[in-house]
Amino acid sequence: MAIENLNTERNTTRAEAVTRQMVKSSLKIAVVIPCYNVQEHIETVIQSIPDYVRVVVMVDDASQDQTAAIIDKLAQEGNGRVFVLHLPRNRGVGGAMLAGLGKASELGADISVKMDGDGQMDPRYIPLLVEPLITGKADYTKGNRFRSALSLAQMPLVRRLGNAMLSLLTKFASGYWNIFDPTNGYIAIRREIFEMLPPKMVHPRYFFESSLLIVLGILGAVVLDVPMEARYGTEKSMLRISQVILEFPWQLALGFLRRLWFKKILYSLTMEAILGISGFVLFCLGFIFGLVEFMHYAIILKVAAPSGTVMTAALPVLLGFQMMMNAILLDIQSVPSLPLCEKLNT
Repeated sequence: MAIENLNTERNTTRAEAVTRQMVKSSLKIAVVIPCYNVQEHIETVIQSIPDYVRVVVMVDDASQDQTAAIIDKLAQEGNGRVFVLHLPRNRGVGGAMLAGLGKASELGADISVKMDGDGQMDPRYIPLLVEPLITGKADYTKGNRFRSALSLAQMPLVRRLGNAMLSLLTKFASGYWNIFDPTNGYIAIRREIFEMLPPKMVHPRYFFESSLLIVLGILGAVVLDVPMEARYGTEKSMLRISQVILEFPWQLALGFLRRLWFKKILYSLTMEAILGISGFVLFCLGFIFGLVEFMHYAIILKVAAPSGTVMTAALPVLLGFQMMMNAILLDIQSVPSLPLCEKLNT
């Protein structure tokens, strides 16, 4: 706990230094807030946004409560820094964010930070998310609640287990083996990177953050985690466990194949692709051959299979597995480390 307190003090000092830098500089920082049925929290969220944030874009995603009227009122009281977009139909958090990021880019924002309208995201972490983007250390940053023992204690067990499994699958799909907590929606992105994103490859709904990581992996952008504490209140998550179980694995599998095709084959045929595909084919052939022969000898003939038959099945399985492990090792070593964006002039 003493180490965690020390890290908190260091982060506070860093945040204060970055805040002073942003106040003095001409950088335009934007906060984009997707809003769907957040009438109970949105006003508090807007009031908590620091003054150095030059632009606030609220996107009403066809809310069914009084959210639209409330954010219109907040925009009128926002002294020219608050803008509102009303989507004609519900497009999901991804669709709302793409619209909001587009508006922030149009207004000349150098960096855009996503905050949810339910009050879960502490604005104190904005400087820590923005700093790597200002200094040219990263193109995209995101929160990581798994670096704090306090956050883990507060997080429900189901969320912890689900997030751990999703993190592993997202590492495979995106190629960012250095990050964790992929569903954390507290993110910051450089304008140049947003303008490079192909909108059709970004998922419009709850898979938004994970799909964004996959697209960034294809582009070769540098992504960094920013440790932060979880913040839970009276808000209710709109993401159901059934959605995660049924939708996310398939989306991640499709994302992995997309990254494999574009990044490892089409743009540049890499050794990871050669080893991975060859190993997968060998593994499958050996497994299928072994299964067929096992059924033939054990079930039909009811005798032990010859050693030669066993080895014929085992060798391609073992060789294929080893080749796939080597492909994963090479993929881990190829995590992007050189940012696409240069340091911002402050």
